[in-house]
Amino acid sequence: MATSQVRGTGISETALDTAAIAALVDDDAAGASVVFEGKVRNHDDGRGVTGIEYSCHPSADVVIAEVANEIAARHPEVSVALYHRVGVLGIGDLAMVAAVSSPHRRESFKTIVELVDLIKEKLPVWKRQVFTDGTDEWVGSA
Repeated sequence: MATSQVRGTGISETALDTAAIAALVDDDAAGASVVFEGKVRNHDDGRGVTGIEYSCHPSADVVIAEVANEIAARHPEVSVALYHRVGVLGIGDLAMVAAVSSPHRRESFKTIVELVDLIKEKLPVWKRQVFTDGTDEWVGSA
């Protein structure tokens, strides 16, 4: 892997497939692959959660590609794939899957942290959390 590569990005209305996304960054020159799964949890800030609904701005596909390319440019030996889900998700469903590979583990771990932090900062996605008491709350993630 002489140069960084973005192997896939996208916004999906269907369930994310971690194995398929991880396979995008698979490479014989990679000694390390790291995958991050962002899952819907059953609580937030001490309140029970029954599910989440994600909505996105029409530019989300462009932004997710820009973020992946920015991270890949910072890490020339890393391959990157990054997908985010929109729509109604239940507890345990995958909201985001990010995968990176590189010749060495340190670079893969460092890159996955930067990738996830940057996408959470920049992606124009909003989530509606539904709580067990029947109330809900909209939260912007960008």
